[in-house]
Amino acid sequence: MTTENTTEFVREDDFVEYFIYFSENYEQDKLISYLNQCLTIVDKYSKNYLWHKDKFNLRLINKDENILNKCIGIEKTDDSRPYLYGVTHFGDNIEDEWFIVFLLFQLSREISDIIIRVIDNDGEFLLIEAANSLPNWANPETCENRVYIHQGKIHIIPIKSETDNPVTIEISEAIQEIIQNPQVTEASNAIQKQINTRIQDYPKNLSTKLHKATLYLPIGVAAILKAKPQLVAPAVLAFCNRDQIDLKACRAMRYFPPENRVLTSVMFTKHLYAMLSHSNYVPDRRTGWNLPPSNNQLFKAHNLGLRLACGFEILISQAKSPTDLESDRSWHNFMKSLNKQNYFRDLLEHSKEYNELLEKAKVYYKEKCETAHSTPLIGKEILDLSKTLDFNEEDLKMLEKNLPEEDDDSWLSVNPTDIDKLLEDRYGKNFENGNTDPVNLTKKLSDFMNQISSYDGAIFPSESSPPSRPKRGVKNTKKPNEGRNESPAKTDMKINFDPDGFSNAIQNILDLAIPDDSWDLESGSEMSEYDNETENMSLDEQMGEVDVNIKKYMDAMDKELASTTIGQSFEKKRNGNVAAIAESDNFDDIESFKPIDIDRNALKNILKSWESQLGDAGPAENLLGPMGIKLDDLNIDDD
Repeated sequence: MTTENTTEFVREDDFVEYFIYFSENYEQDKLISYLNQCLTIVDKYSKNYLWHKDKFNLRLINKDENILNKCIGIEKTDDSRPYLYGVTHFGDNIEDEWFIVFLLFQLSREISDIIIRVIDNDGEFLLIEAANSLPNWANPETCENRVYIHQGKIHIIPIKSETDNPVTIEISEAIQEIIQNPQVTEASNAIQKQINTRIQDYPKNLSTKLHKATLYLPIGVAAILKAKPQLVAPAVLAFCNRDQIDLKACRAMRYFPPENRVLTSVMFTKHLYAMLSHSNYVPDRRTGWNLPPSNNQLFKAHNLGLRLACGFEILISQAKSPTDLESDRSWHNFMKSLNKQNYFRDLLEHSKEYNELLEKAKVYYKEKCETAHSTPLIGKEILDLSKTLDFNEEDLKMLEKNLPEEDDDSWLSVNPTDIDKLLEDRYGKNFENGNTDPVNLTKKLSDFMNQISSYDGAIFPSESSPPSRPKRGVKNTKKPNEGRNESPAKTDMKINFDPDGFSNAIQNILDLAIPDDSWDLESGSEMSEYDNETENMSLDEQMGEVDVNIKKYMDAMDKELASTTIGQSFEKKRNGNVAAIAESDNFDDIESFKPIDIDRNALKNILKSWESQLGDAGPAENLLGPMGIKLDDLNIDDD
């Protein structure tokens, strides 16, 4: 690992960082008192919470540790301002991140003179939750270091002018702005409401996010879980993320053999239980896992039990001793970075003050390693427990008779209707019901395709939407400089670009439209003969010749298709003035003429595509869903 990539051992893909600043520059003793107070409040709300990966943690960051943070890429505040810092990797369970947000709000309510900043790998993620209520100037570039939690409220530091190109604000400056002008920085009620709605289920409904199940486990695993229920999370993750090397440990089952097992009640989060249930695994018969038939009522307890036991076996197989810094290349790179930052202040090596700073750096480095490489250390903890934990085998077997009833896991099966209901409850109803017909459907599709959108993404047609693109084949005749008040001298120094003309030219190319100006027609090997015939023809005569050729081509194609049944596969119009339509198109046989219903055919094909999806995502759902069209509510006859 190089010095430039030292952050790799600090953070993984999914993490949340939190920084607790103070309104005053307190002394060390006062800061330690605040740290203990924060940890006490957090423990009150999260005592029985099952963390997916890392738990909530805080530590005091002072001037020396700020330099350490710089060396691993964490540079969030001024060197002179101490603060409390924590980072939690939440993996796949986003609930951990929002539970931490709830905890931070509680801290800000119970301790009035702290100001909290929280970010994740997406940046200021609180604003993502309130995206529909943000001011116009707010975007990921302009909001960095501008979002804080203070006294139970969201505070956003506004920019001075929307026309300015704002630079990132310093955190010390932002903190002072909140202290001096809290009424100005407090976010709108709409933003406050959206954030509070997201965390309103904590802590009262935490039990609804848990699942209690009965598993048939090796007696050693049952004893460990009874002593340390939190170890269920790393064991599930280890099993679900297993590789071929881990499977060798599962075949051996050296520490938790299946011969001596017991029924026990295990508490999961719903996320962990779903992961374990849906991770398919066929055990090696030689290991001794004797599973009952799949229709046996104890099959699920046996099946889930062997998976969880394999997770514990994998963790032990990955157990390692504490890091040997002398042989750790990353540690030496870390030391080089410390020297560049003048962390040791030019002190004499091995002096008392130097050794104190060195010891602090070692403790800091090991803490960081534990955060990122927790699996080996957890494995060592389990290994130690398997050797030293004192438990009574008979007591565990006696508990089998009085196990609590396990929870119903029918919530694992969710149909498309349930998903729609969940989305409506979460984001509101955004679908049109009942009155959707083929004409309206194709009109919405046409309006959407003709809408002008920016590089930020598609814009769906509405009254406030920008105008649609020019009609096909219509060339914009506006001159590049028309409507501008710039002087010739000034414009000559710039590149003149006509966006409307450019857009129209590209549209003509994509639509294969014939432009207004002269054009060339190529027709393969007969091109030279055609050029001789049309060399002296005017543009109108050439266009007339093209129309005749196209008419001949279409007539030939109609004759070719007349002997097939392709035309019978299209839906025909059922009403309207058919004779008038046929006469306008110069049809001879008016009585037998039945025009094709283009709108109906388009809808029929979309419905067939939607039906073939069988409730899964597909082109029809992806095309119409964001436009507010729900295919479940279409009432179209198929005859």
